[in-house]
Amino acid sequence: MSNVYQFEANSLSGQPQPLADYRGKVLLIVNTASECGFTPQYAGLQTLQASYQARGFDVLGFPCNQFGKQEPGDAEQIGAFCESRFHVTFPMFEKIDVNGADAHPLYKWLTSEKRGFLGTQAIKWNFTKFLLRRDGTVFKRYASTTKPEEIRADIESLLAEQPA
Repeated sequence: MSNVYQFEANSLSGQPQPLADYRGKVLLIVNTASECGFTPQYAGLQTLQASYQARGFDVLGFPCNQFGKQEPGDAEQIGAFCESRFHVTFPMFEKIDVNGADAHPLYKWLTSEKRGFLGTQAIKWNFTKFLLRRDGTVFKRYASTTKPEEIRADIESLLAEQPA
């Protein structure tokens, strides 16, 4: 696979969602969790979405329960939590695995494209972030500890690039 547009994931409502629907946008793909110390990052992610959506940017949230069982809810509970607590308007997808044999193909691709600290491929924790260019290729990977506001300059740089 050469870009994100070759993948599909189910929306939080269970509907197949081709990622090709986001063609031409700068994307920030994040594995999320509702009961994590990093969960307040939802607020920062929503701020990025609100700030840059009109310029061709979207956050894509992928709930995951692989780290400390910190996303125990079903799709309805996850959606209600995101809406009521953080007023999330960015697209959220069905809960997936991001590591191991059952990892979603999107995450297998993302982690092979940009490795983490010391060259590790595995996702280390919730709220690991991948920033993608308008052409659907991976620009950069950010650790869980990287706050959404710290990514602004990179987002602005990619938004300023002319689409191919």
